Amino acid sequence: MAASLKDVAERAGVSIKTVSNVVNGTGRVGADTRARVEDVIVELGYRPNVSARSLRHSRSGVIALAVPEIGNPYFAELAELVVKAAEAYGWTVLVDQTESDPDRERLVLQGIRSHLIDGLLFVPRRLTAEDFAARTDTTPMVLLGERLTKIADRVAIDSYAAARAATEHLIDLGRTRIASIGAAESADAVTRGRFEGYRDALLAAGLRPSSRLVIPRKRWRHEDGAEAATRLLSLSKRPDAVFCSNDLLAHGALRAFHDHGVDVPAEIAVVGIDDIAESRFSRPSLSSIAPDKRHIAETAVRLLADRLKADDTPGPREFVTGFHLEVRESTAGQHG
Repeated sequence: MAASLKDVAERAGVSIKTVSNVVNGTGRVGADTRARVEDVIVELGYRPNVSARSLRHSRSGVIALAVPEIGNPYFAELAELVVKAAEAYGWTVLVDQTESDPDRERLVLQGIRSHLIDGLLFVPRRLTAEDFAARTDTTPMVLLGERLTKIADRVAIDSYAAARAATEHLIDLGRTRIASIGAAESADAVTRGRFEGYRDALLAAGLRPSSRLVIPRKRWRHEDGAEAATRLLSLSKRPDAVFCSNDLLAHGALRAFHDHGVDVPAEIAVVGIDDIAESRFSRPSLSSIAPDKRHIAETAVRLLADRLKADDTPGPREFVTGFHLEVRESTAGQHG
């Protein structure tokens, strides 16, 4: 009976992966260990299955991008940029939607479609560090978003810094009753980071955060922003500015303020995060924190290409991309 990888591994006292690395000339294997494995290969007369190796090392030319919501313009714009960046490598991009459901995110993490794809770009929202530690799938992966684990390469903006910059812009306008829609103190890393940036900007300016002015939202969609803004208008002392955790919430808030006859920005200034295309064309146009989405997409694809090209790429690597504030009518007015 022909010897197998498992037989060689057991005789040499190493893992099957180590034997595979020796046979295929990949990975990092010490000189002494390599020599011992090679001696056992000769001793047992092990012969690699050439056809199986060829099949295993073939590439599909397909990578996956898993995002929470395809219908969210931010992720739609990001997906378009990922597709363009992947074209440079001759790759096709398979886009998947998790709806921020932890079970669906775990399926993505554990490689439910790993037989179809060469690599994965993943925007997790509900997974924990323990979920990542339990990952057994070996498909190369790059994470997009806040730090959850050091198990993989990561590309993101600094949500804390972005929220703080947005809130500081409102403070610089002289606003003192600044509300927050969307962010929460205890939630996923993105939501928590945006709350802390908002809170710390107020504290640094000597303003006391008010729990009545903080409206957390589980979903960040137009209707959630409109409902939250209506609640703020019901307060006996209304806010004079609103920081929204994304642009969809902000556009919903703008609609609610318009419907209630509120002058934006004279009575209430509004700022968001994401700088989606809609923000340039709304009325009033929306001031927003603009992440460098092109750089995020191109960096993530390049990191994945590095992982597919070589097993010994240092890692995990972390890239925090820049952002800037686009000031528009919702804070500066028509002639600001």
